[in-house]
Amino acid sequence: MTQTHFTPELFQFLLELRTNNNREWFQANKDRYELHVKEPILQFIQDFEPSLHSVSTRFIADARANGGSMFRIYRDVRFSKDKSPYKTQAAVQFRHEAGRSAHAPGFYLHLAPGEVFAGVGIWHPDSASLGKIRESIDANPGKWERAAKDPDFLSDFSIGGSSLKRPPKGFDQDHPYIEDLKRKDHIASVAFDDVDVFSPEFLDDFADVCRQASPYMEFLTTSLGLPY
Repeated sequence: MTQTHFTPELFQFLLELRTNNNREWFQANKDRYELHVKEPILQFIQDFEPSLHSVSTRFIADARANGGSMFRIYRDVRFSKDKSPYKTQAAVQFRHEAGRSAHAPGFYLHLAPGEVFAGVGIWHPDSASLGKIRESIDANPGKWERAAKDPDFLSDFSIGGSSLKRPPKGFDQDHPYIEDLKRKDHIASVAFDDVDVFSPEFLDDFADVCRQASPYMEFLTTSLGLPY
């Protein structure tokens, strides 16, 4: 789809929010947030659904303002030393239909000045889910190699997330995929330039990287016993 969703005003608002992260400023500029951040993101989510379902129909594009694919701008500060009330990035997660939180398998888009990237995978899975992924890597090394070690995939995507310092219980240090088995996150990302966001081709470009990551996503999703 060739349609411009985002304008430089998106990043201008987020830049100003970085230095004015308080309720008074946000309320005075809420119309800008609605016009340049919230409404374009919801439209992007709605327009992305056909492209998403060309990758997998099991992932959801939910364009509701609350409880959908768009992350709220409001930070949860209950357990944080940083009491800044607002996030200074905009973000979207197209998560699996079985997922109820950001910890489900999903395709992710992060929009912030100087930090634009697409992410795929599963972030901070619970112990049971992480165990299933480890068991699947161990039982299906060839499939994991094709999904996660493909040169075309790794030419664009960087593998990230946190890892254990020692091998997980039940796995030997000499296992050929020990570094993968030590991972506590299974996520990969590809960066965009800020100006890419303003292109009418950006939705298609994001769809292309989601398709590129499809074997990796399929491995992780089916490892959890979920349909892909």
